[in-house]
Amino acid sequence: MSQTRRIIIAVVVLVVVIGLVLGIEALRRRADQPSAGAEATLAPGSIPIYLDGRLVAGFGPQDLETMETVSFVDDEEGKTQEGWLLRDVLLLHLDRDQLQPDTPIAVTSTSREKSAELTWAEVDDPDNWVMFDLSGRGTLKLVSVLERLDVRDEWIQDVDQVEVGSR
Repeated sequence: MSQTRRIIIAVVVLVVVIGLVLGIEALRRRADQPSAGAEATLAPGSIPIYLDGRLVAGFGPQDLETMETVSFVDDEEGKTQEGWLLRDVLLLHLDRDQLQPDTPIAVTSTSREKSAELTWAEVDDPDNWVMFDLSGRGTLKLVSVLERLDVRDEWIQDVDQVEVGSR
């Protein structure tokens, strides 16, 4: 057998092995993703994110630890509010093309029976500072400089659900 023939056989074997590895990885990734009709499962303590009434994801402290923190000083008491932009939290789990400027976003605290309705355009605008901050009890609160969320009485404390899409 000539040297050229051995090289060709080695290249063919290498291509077949690479193809097998890529095919197996694609099958594993597909098996790890929930099917289109299945809802996501949440880790204990996670805050669910619903898209058009269907549970698609959840986020918890471990997700927030890896995100960039931002801050602003509230006008009411002059205190620094520091936390994570709602926009960044949503984009961890949703594609930007799923969000139109008029897409409604509701952030709810069922324990306080309080909710804030925003649009994606408002959430996406960094000048609005729509963000989660830790409360004194370690729960998340939604704060912002938007007129309807710029004082403590309007903030959504103890956030336990985010719904994107349907109202």
